[in-house]
Amino acid sequence: MAAYAPRRRVSSVTVRNTVAGVLFCLPWLIGLLAFRAYPIGAAFWYSLTDYAGMNPPEFIGAANYGWLLRDTELRNAAYNTANYTVMAIPAGIVTALTLALILNSRTRGLAFYRTLFFLPILVPSAALAIVWLQMFNPQWGLINTLIEGIVYYTTGLQIAGPGWTSSTEWSKPTLVLLNTWVIGQAMVIYLAALQDVPQDLLDASSVDGANWYQKIWHVTVPLITPVIFFQLVTGLIGALQLFTEPFIISKGIGEPAQSLMMYSMQLYRQAFVYFNMGRASAMAWALFLVILLLTYVIFRSSGWVHYGGEEKK
Repeated sequence: MAAYAPRRRVSSVTVRNTVAGVLFCLPWLIGLLAFRAYPIGAAFWYSLTDYAGMNPPEFIGAANYGWLLRDTELRNAAYNTANYTVMAIPAGIVTALTLALILNSRTRGLAFYRTLFFLPILVPSAALAIVWLQMFNPQWGLINTLIEGIVYYTTGLQIAGPGWTSSTEWSKPTLVLLNTWVIGQAMVIYLAALQDVPQDLLDASSVDGANWYQKIWHVTVPLITPVIFFQLVTGLIGALQLFTEPFIISKGIGEPAQSLMMYSMQLYRQAFVYFNMGRASAMAWALFLVILLLTYVIFRSSGWVHYGGEEKK
């Protein structure tokens, strides 16, 4: 006759602790289901329907996803977003890291400069875009006034400054400049990483005859690659979802000549201007899948990231 192990009894204390833990987590679980899980699932369902927001949705299958591949305005918005992303991410990483390297040195007034460079991140995006629009106005903006004054003072020539917000050639670089203006948070993260670089390694490289550039490139940068990798992933996600700044600068319609019509702006117009909620939901899911794919590719190609204390397998 087979012997059976006695059933393990669960103590009343364990049951009470489990119930208490679930009750404490219940508000978060309800919020997760109501404000995250349900909207995601509903958006996927609406992406398979013809839904204008007022009438009941009508199931049409994958027709909205087929529309994504055919619409010329959407292709232009996707191109603008990709173009901006390619320019903004390297510019943001290089600028923030350069400022962090400068502010990590022993210079008088470092606290003041750190605060100065961090302040723009505290300004709301909408207010910052309005200020940027005024500063880069091609006719009477502060930037062109300074450029024209410096050129006239140094060469005696009267030339007009770039058409920052009125030219298709300068509209995206203007957005990139705005992105590099608000790199205070990334700068602080890089600064914290730089302060964790062991001084012994820097001293040893100095003994070996390394100059400042070699110490930065061969010692400092490899040790902070996890932070660079983090900024790359988060910067990619943020750039692909850019909305507020180009919406305000382009007056919501992508001026000049649709060069600032970003993917998120086109999604907004499909949902709240044209009331094509089904197409907007399909656009949202397509953006999610693109971000997921690009993030996966970045993680798979992260062999350049050095994690201290770990051997690469």
